[in-house]
Amino acid sequence: MANVVVVGAQWGDEGKGKVVDIYTEYADDIVRYQGGNNAGHTLVVGNEKIVLHLIPSGILHEGKRCVIGPGVVLDPEVFIKEITRLKESGRISDDASLRLSESLHIIMPYHKRIDIAREARSGDKKIGTTGRGIGPCYEDKVGRRGIRLMDLINPLLFEKKLREFLPEKNFILEKLLNEKPCDIDEILAEYSSYASVLKKYVSDTSLLLHDDLKNGKKLLFEGAQGTLLDVDHGTYPYVTSSSTAAGGACTGSGVSPRHIGEIIGISKAYVTRVGSGPFPTELMDETGEQIRNTGGEFGATTGRPRRCGWFDAMVIRYAVRINGLTGIALTKLDVLSDFDLIKVCVGYTLEGKVIDTLPASLENFEKCVPVYEELPGWKTDITGVRSFEELPEKARDYVVRLQELSGCPIVLVSVGPRRDQTIMIRNPFI
Repeated sequence: MANVVVVGAQWGDEGKGKVVDIYTEYADDIVRYQGGNNAGHTLVVGNEKIVLHLIPSGILHEGKRCVIGPGVVLDPEVFIKEITRLKESGRISDDASLRLSESLHIIMPYHKRIDIAREARSGDKKIGTTGRGIGPCYEDKVGRRGIRLMDLINPLLFEKKLREFLPEKNFILEKLLNEKPCDIDEILAEYSSYASVLKKYVSDTSLLLHDDLKNGKKLLFEGAQGTLLDVDHGTYPYVTSSSTAAGGACTGSGVSPRHIGEIIGISKAYVTRVGSGPFPTELMDETGEQIRNTGGEFGATTGRPRRCGWFDAMVIRYAVRINGLTGIALTKLDVLSDFDLIKVCVGYTLEGKVIDTLPASLENFEKCVPVYEELPGWKTDITGVRSFEELPEKARDYVVRLQELSGCPIVLVSVGPRRDQTIMIRNPFI
C-alpha cells in the first residue's frame, strides 16, 4: 500500500519540507494534517529558496493536489499572503490544486494577542511559543468555542459566533492580561474580506481523499514539528498543541489508519531544538555554534537560533516506537563533514543508573546524562555524492551506526539543501 506519512522524529525542524518535496513526485495528494503557521518548511529549488508555513510543499509540483486537513488551525491572513506569493511567482496556476477542510479551525486576532501576552508574563518559565495564536486556537477547539472555516464563510453564523465568544476573550485580555480588548467591528470587516478569498478552496476534504483512495491514488501525509513536541507524547509542557506523531495523520485528515502503508521519520544527523525544555545532548560551546552556523540553524518562521546537539539515539528509538516508523530519512549529513570526531548519544543515565527509554517526568528528563560513543569524521565534502556507495567510508560507517542504534532502516540520506542533493536508498512508494 503506497500511502506514506512523514513525521519529524526529533523536536522539529528536521528537514521535512525537502523530504516531502522529493516524495511528492510519487504521490497524487499531499495532505497537511496538524499544526499551523508556527511551522516553516524551507526548500531549495534550483537556486531559489522557498519557505512555506501552511501550504504543503507538494504545491511546487505540477499536477498534484494539496490538502489542508481539519487537524490544522489556519491563520487566514498568513494563508492568503502565502498563496499570493506562490501565484505571483508562477507556482500556482490552478486553484483546484489546493483544498481546505471546511472543518479546520480559524486563528482569530484574540488568539494571537492572548498567546503573546501570556508568554510575556511567563518570565523564566516561557514555553518558547512563536506567538502565532496556535495554542489558544487549539484550546478553543477542544473547549468547543472555536470558529471553523465553514463558520467564517457564512457571514451570519460568523457574526453570531464572534458576538458569543468575544466577550470572554476581551475579559481575559483586559482583566487578566492587562491588554486592550479586540474590536468586534474591526474583526468582522477584516475576516469577511478573508472569507471571500478562502471560500473558493473549501471542501469536505475527508470525503475527497476517500474518493481518491477508491480510485487508486497515492497519498502523502505531511506533519509539522516533531515527535518530541507531540502534546501527548512529547516533553510536556514544552510541546506544541497538536498531535505531531503519526496517529495525528489519521485524526487530522479523516483518513483511516487502514490506508497507511509506510511511516517515515525525518531525523537530522545531529539534533536541534527551538524553545525551552530538556535537551540532553545540547552543545553550549563552539561545537554547537559551528553546527548552528554550518547548518543554517535558524528558525524558518521566527529566525530564532536553534539549540544544537549531537545525535540522540534515545530520542530516535522513542520516535520509532511511538510512530511505528518503517524508515528514517537522515538529513544534513553534510553539516558534519568538517569534524575530526563526532559524538553519538547511545543512552542515558539518570542519577547514576542506566535507563532504557525517555522519562515521562520533565524533572527526570532534565536530569538525564547522555552516554556517548565517538566515531571518526570523514573530513570530506559530500554535497556532490549521489549514491550511498560513493560516500566516504567513515560517512557510511556513521550512517550504518545510526541505523543500528535506531533499530530502523535509513531509507534516504540528504547531503545538501537542494532536491538533487539526495541519496534515495529505498523509495517508500514503491
